Amino acid sequence: MAGQKNNVIRLTMAQAIVKFLQVQYSERDGQRRRLIPAMFGIFGHGNVAGLSQALIEYGHDLPFMQPQNEQSMVHTASGFAKANLRLATLACAASIGPGSTNMITGAATATVNRLPVMLFPADYYATRRQGPVLQQLEHPVSMDVSVNDAFRPVSRFFDRMTRPEHILSALPEAMRILTDPADTGAAVIALPQDIQSHAFDYPAYFFEERVWEIERRLPNPARIGAAIEMLKRAKRPFIIAGGGVIYSEARAELQAFANKYGIPVGETFAGKGAMPDDTGMSLGGVGVTGAGSGGKLVSQADLIICIGTRLTDFTTGSQSAFNNPDVQFISINVNGHDGYKQGALPIIADAREALRALTVAADQAGLRPDPGYYEEIGVAKEEWQELLQKEVFVAHPGEKFSQLHAINVVNAQAQPGDTIVAAAGGPPGDLHQLWETSNQRNCHLEFGFSCMGYEIPAGLGVRMAQPEGEVYVMIGDGTYLMQPSELVTSAKEGLKITIVLFQNNGFQIIRRLQMGRVGVSFGNEFRRRSDETNRLEGEYVKIDFAQNAASMGAKSWTVRTPEELQQALAAARQETDSCVIVVETEPHRYGPGSNVWWDVSPAEVTGIPETQKANEEYVQTRNSKQRFHY
Repeated sequence: MAGQKNNVIRLTMAQAIVKFLQVQYSERDGQRRRLIPAMFGIFGHGNVAGLSQALIEYGHDLPFMQPQNEQSMVHTASGFAKANLRLATLACAASIGPGSTNMITGAATATVNRLPVMLFPADYYATRRQGPVLQQLEHPVSMDVSVNDAFRPVSRFFDRMTRPEHILSALPEAMRILTDPADTGAAVIALPQDIQSHAFDYPAYFFEERVWEIERRLPNPARIGAAIEMLKRAKRPFIIAGGGVIYSEARAELQAFANKYGIPVGETFAGKGAMPDDTGMSLGGVGVTGAGSGGKLVSQADLIICIGTRLTDFTTGSQSAFNNPDVQFISINVNGHDGYKQGALPIIADAREALRALTVAADQAGLRPDPGYYEEIGVAKEEWQELLQKEVFVAHPGEKFSQLHAINVVNAQAQPGDTIVAAAGGPPGDLHQLWETSNQRNCHLEFGFSCMGYEIPAGLGVRMAQPEGEVYVMIGDGTYLMQPSELVTSAKEGLKITIVLFQNNGFQIIRRLQMGRVGVSFGNEFRRRSDETNRLEGEYVKIDFAQNAASMGAKSWTVRTPEELQQALAAARQETDSCVIVVETEPHRYGPGSNVWWDVSPAEVTGIPETQKANEEYVQTRNSKQRFHY
């Protein structure tokens, strides 16, 4: 038993970490919740003597969960954090060496997407008495460098504990990062394996409950006034809604503002669902993979109002999407770095509070919608929907069932409270363009890092945060092959997800890009090696994905028609274990254009005629469309 003396508690560092995590809470708008309600981990010699012992003895309120892969557990934490609007996350612990470096991709994914995750990679022996230990990196210049230093550029906070008392300052700083909307991402505390077991007399107050208030920063009134003046001058305003709208719970305010003043809204990947599709001014996704209606209107806009978005190249069309020569920008963001992009008028504030202030100020200024612009928006929406019904959500003679058509089937079957998850390959782009978020159907897209392998573990995180409704994970066969083992985690923990797996024999969305920028197909499909060319150009490799999923405890189906998919979705909803529906789809059928360009440079020098033509077209488009805004 740990002894208490003079208001101190003698514990090992690992025991102190476990006790500390169990009493941390977040609070926003008076709602309090556990900040870190569970820990994922895989034990090895780097943490089994320290952290596992601490969890055994002191982790009664910190459930330990065992994934199949260290990268996966970080993705699960990200999915959990996103579904909890960044108000809660999970801790992840790994052993020294490859176990810890496996988490680096997960850390990068979380940090790029501004999602809080708490990581504890194990590290070398800080005392150095033992000489080099198993899996320790021996750097020729710096003896204090370990493989964990690779976390530094992909983390919002990094520290290495070389004394047990170091956690007294490191842990509170990590909690601050996790609960700061402007600065959140991966918080990493490296734990040398010997120091985990070293003891210290910790002050008792360190283990008292602490609430981390997530503040709503109020906008500067002068900036609100300047924004209203810009709105009064604008003839064709356009709103780009990012993830910040969702995280700040500003959807109602956005809908009210946009509908009242007749301003169309396009959503980024992270912002998908900020403006439900049955709302008058909603245009769905905007950008490279967005709706063509949004691409047309954003091109002509003279004022772009950016709310909670980082404005990456998929949103800006690599700086080609905004073609009005007089276009100006307003940016509402909690992060100053993002708020000043595009030479925008920055409103550094919580999205909900900024929209409320804008609405009050617009009312006072007598702002009114333009009836002609309002009508134009409606026509653009109707034309887009007509295109989908006539050319996309239909059967094509001589072809298999398309991925696009399948998405429409899943959308029609989805019920209020259901969530769909996607991250890389073709599905996130198609969902960004086609998924309807009306009727409380949620869409969780990770496209900041576009991390293949994120989807299944993130789906488990969403399920942990969302006990009710279906959690659909939509992936291609290439992504499934990277991380299917988390189906075993699903079985162990009773976390049911339904995977809709498109079997199209390869990385077809990259093949599409390759055909557009190279002109020749190479290395993107699951084909056998050809004896004639010594390249992967032979027959498709036959893979039984349904049998593979069944071997890991999932209920599985293989479907080939819309009717079979409907039946499988209905049956899956009745299951309590995870399900995998393999949909055999047409490999080279893609969605309609978005009217937004993307800068991917072909080879400038080549003897391949198709590539020469691609480069000529690329240079012409780049020179005519791309511009800078500052």
